[in-house]
Amino acid sequence: MSEVKKIIKTVEMCGEQVDIIMTEMVRPASREELDAMDPETRSRYKYLSPLNIRTYIAEDGIECMQDVPVKMRDGVTIYVDIYKPVGDVKVPLIISWSFYGKRPFEGQSEWQVMGVPPQTISNMSKFESPDPGYWCRRGYAVANVDPRGIGHSEGDYIQFGSQDGRDGYDFIEWAAQQPWCNGRCALSGNSAVAMTQWRIASQCPPHLACIAPWEGTSDLYRESLYEGGIPATTFVGLVMGDAVGYNYIDNTAENAKKYPFINCAYWKDKDPIWENIKIPVYVTACWNHFHLRGSINAFRKIKSSKKWLRAHRDFEWPDAYNNKNLEELERFFARYLKLERNGWELTPRVRIEVQDAFNYCYQINRPEENFPLKRTKYEKLYLDATDMSMKAQPVAEEAMAAYESADGEVTFDYTFEEETELTGYMKLRLWVAAESYNDMDLFINVQKLSTKGEWLPITVFGEPHPGVWGKMRVSRRKLDEKLSTHYNPVQAHTVDEKLEPGQIVPVDIEINPTSWIWHKGQKIRVQIAGRYIRENWFEPLVWDTDNKGRHLIYTGGKYDSYLQIPVIPPRYQDGDYIYR
Repeated sequence: MSEVKKIIKTVEMCGEQVDIIMTEMVRPASREELDAMDPETRSRYKYLSPLNIRTYIAEDGIECMQDVPVKMRDGVTIYVDIYKPVGDVKVPLIISWSFYGKRPFEGQSEWQVMGVPPQTISNMSKFESPDPGYWCRRGYAVANVDPRGIGHSEGDYIQFGSQDGRDGYDFIEWAAQQPWCNGRCALSGNSAVAMTQWRIASQCPPHLACIAPWEGTSDLYRESLYEGGIPATTFVGLVMGDAVGYNYIDNTAENAKKYPFINCAYWKDKDPIWENIKIPVYVTACWNHFHLRGSINAFRKIKSSKKWLRAHRDFEWPDAYNNKNLEELERFFARYLKLERNGWELTPRVRIEVQDAFNYCYQINRPEENFPLKRTKYEKLYLDATDMSMKAQPVAEEAMAAYESADGEVTFDYTFEEETELTGYMKLRLWVAAESYNDMDLFINVQKLSTKGEWLPITVFGEPHPGVWGKMRVSRRKLDEKLSTHYNPVQAHTVDEKLEPGQIVPVDIEINPTSWIWHKGQKIRVQIAGRYIRENWFEPLVWDTDNKGRHLIYTGGKYDSYLQIPVIPPRYQDGDYIYR
């Protein structure tokens, strides 16, 4: 089989001409063509139904306007399937915008999203998107869009950039003028379908009334391609295989190698204009998902006075299609798309699930006013390599712990003497050295242990999650002074600062936010390794580590290594009674 074709395309990004690597997408094919291919060739092709502009009854009471052509401002035509209630009534529009095909693959009746029973979602729904089978029966239209370059849509696809935002603007303004639309549009969906919402909303289309980005990366560089500065391109490369079309796709994985620092137009073009987002927004975040940082930071960055955050322990798919959550989302959309006075504004601005262990929560949907919580008290637990513990007071005696970077690890434990809630951002200050090399990759997990010292993980799909996480390539230890706070260090990613073998340096490592309760006598553990310690997990998350020899961790004395924790005091306490 011939190799995948690549081209260099010059694209305007943030006012600059940028050369980017583009790869031909997975090619469309008919069923007959697929049947005639050998297995190796077939891996580069997927079925795509031919263009067929028509209107038909998709299900009882729901009609589909299939393959509707919509012209963008530069003359490029994209195609969309629009589902709506049968009849001439004007309805609001909910839009799914992503490179996942606008029409699900064949055999959807047997299709199962993990954690969601088969046939919960109709075969009108595209992946991680609002289901027309639900929304059309409640007085909404749903648009499944093939963006520029996807499916039969013309042009080349730039992943998660300003071009997506401009095209989304053009589509919304077209849709709002259609005779079946009441002039009010929303964006909705999970993961990639959430990520595009930030880009489109930041372009401020006048007829975009609200958005519901549930679980979505917002900083593609820091949260996906270079988390902690450690390259990770495998997952993005895999996801690119879901983009089917006749043209080319921005090869983000290869462009990440071409543009390894964040301060360039390529990465700036993928950053939404956060201050532009002032419409109502309903965000969700999963404490145990790699979209966590992006969801919460996006909620904090946008300028809307009407924004809501719900943080939970469940995975995105069962959370998104849960009937109670759908009913709540319907109230949000009814308020801003139908202008119903339904009391939505009384919904707490922030709600959190405080996790305990396994699939149990200490509290569910606890109302809060903001995130991080204003009543947070930041405390430090100082690492002590003399006994591999953490202590509430600075450690006087200097000591060193070591592990083999290829397969070793070290852990430091602290026992809580009273019930303690940690909600918000942790950070880890370490003094480190690579014994015989010029760099080191650090993978951090913060875990909970029982009173007997047994690991008490949170379980997701029945598998143990490794814990609250952080990562850092030590040569990328320089922080962005504007983005960093005393509780949340953010790496600059503008320079590599290699080590001399044995050179001891301090690093401040960003730990993703969490909410967790520790009961009296339970332990908190910091796990440090040169690899991500995670087993039996379904997502192929892989990092290109750069480690050799032993890693050294220094504690005590002038080496003030510590874990800073966000302690949440009870709202009310009287004797043994605690109200949180």
